[in-house]
Formats: sequence, C-alpha cells, structure tokens
Amino acid sequence: MSVLAVGTVAFDRIETPFGKRDRALGGSAMYITMAARFMCNDVRLVAVAGEDFPEEYIEDMRSRGIDLRGLEIKPDELTFAWGGKYHYDLNNRDTLYTDLNALSSFNPVLPDAYLDSKILCLGNLDPVIQNSVLSQVTNPSIVICDTMNYWIENTPHQLNNILSKVDCLVINDSEARELSGTANLVVAARKIRGMGPKIIVVKKGEHGALLFVEDTIFSVPAYPLEDIQDPTGAGDAFMGGFAGYLSGCADINLDALKSALVYGTAIASFTVEHFGPEGLYNLSMTDIYHRIGAFRNLTSIPEEILNQS
Repeated sequence: MSVLAVGTVAFDRIETPFGKRDRALGGSAMYITMAARFMCNDVRLVAVAGEDFPEEYIEDMRSRGIDLRGLEIKPDELTFAWGGKYHYDLNNRDTLYTDLNALSSFNPVLPDAYLDSKILCLGNLDPVIQNSVLSQVTNPSIVICDTMNYWIENTPHQLNNILSKVDCLVINDSEARELSGTANLVVAARKIRGMGPKIIVVKKGEHGALLFVEDTIFSVPAYPLEDIQDPTGAGDAFMGGFAGYLSGCADINLDALKSALVYGTAIASFTVEHFGPEGLYNLSMTDIYHRIGAFRNLTSIPEEILNQS
C-alpha cells in the first residue's frame, strides 16, 4: 500500500551539547517519508518550500525513492525554518525561532496520482490543512494524525473536527495529558479515543512508546543508546516507520499495530544517533532487523517466569 505524508520540509538549525548544524534538511514530511521508505516502495510527500530550497536536498529525497510530485516550490518565498537548542536532558529544548515563510500560505492540492493513497500520515500542521488533505484522498485504509500543544491550545475546535475523522493519533505524553485534561496516560488515552481515533500511540521519548487499542495496552521501551546526538525528527521518523510497516500488512489488526510500534521505535532510534536525517541516509533493512532482534532480547521474559503464570 502507498504511504502519503503531508507536513513540512524545512531548514533546521540544531544545537545540542554534542554539536550543531545550520540549515540542515528537516521537516515532518521529510522525516516521515525518509523512514517509511524502508518498508514501502510507494512513498509520497506533500509539502511546500521556497525558492531557496537547494536541489541537493531535493535529490537527497528523490534518490531514496520518495515521490516528490507533491512538493510545491514557491518562487520569491523562503523555506520554513526552525531553530532549537537542546539541553543535556534532551527531552528539554529551547525554540530559538520559527519562521513560517512559505508555510504561512500553504494550501495543498494533491496531484491526481496521490488521491488513491492508502495510508495517510497527517504530520504536525494546522488542523485545517490536515482536514483539507483528508478530504481529497478518496478511500484511505488508515489515517494517522499528529498534533502538538500549539494546536491543542489555539485551534481546539478545528482539532476536534479532524480527530473525529482519523483512525490513529500519534502524540507525545505531555500532549496527551494536555489534550485529555488528565495526568494518567491510561485515562488520557481512553478520553482521546472518545474524541474519534480508535488507536492511540503515546510517544514517551527515552522511555519508549505506548499503544492503546480497544482493551489492549502494549508498551515498547526505547532502545538504550550509548551515543545520542540529536532527537530532532525522531517522533516523525517513528510515525514513518509505523506507517511503513503497516503498508505491507494485508490486515491492519492488533498484531500488525504492535509490530508497527516496534519498527517505528527501532527506526527512530537510528535518527537520534546522528544530526538531522543523517542517520536515515545510509540505513539498511539489515540494520533495522538487527535492532529489532536487540529489542527482542531487551524485552524477552524468561521461560521459567512464563511457566509459573
């Protein structure tokens, strides 16, 4: 099945205790598609950039199999740019600037070839834009949505509207608490499911991720890494890996969702080992399978304990 990601491409200025990058290739749509491509050979991107967006970055994505017919280049405008500084606790960062530029007037019209997309990833954008894209796709098999505290606080009506139409919401733990108005993530997931999405994925950074579907709660830990450089884009890469795995499933059932959670977490772990998308450039499925095996060892329960239950 095809994967369509709508979101941003961007210039990221990243500073962590371990180094810095300026004008690095960034953006939610870029990370989602760069991660999904490992398990899907029909990955489509919808985003906007300015005339300053270099051909080098376009080729970085195109050469890795991403369909860029949905990338709009606006003449006489600049590309969306974001700057952030991370602390030693990489869960905490300061946003230095956010320049919307071409993104401020983004009104995507999907190419005809994208209208039959089966897995739709609505990256972190204005809910009005997310809703516009959703209305253009004819019959998606699953709609996966992301959001953030800005939209929760400033566009609650529009956010509630899109949540009533999506199948899966992927957000971090603080956003889940804010959206639901409760501190307990189990209660939060139940309340959010009442808003529309029947599948909730809560990202917990260095503590892994939680899947809530029907009466099932499934947890995957974060992979313990010795070398962490930059967490930028890890959440979007998670969504891409999650969607990419589902694209190969004949039936999106509970086992498929659990496996997708593992693959998404594994691919995200490669992202944080490098700056920007560098960790995804030369990654192979063999690398991913090896890390999946490490996850299996990390979470295996001894047989003697299982036999006691």
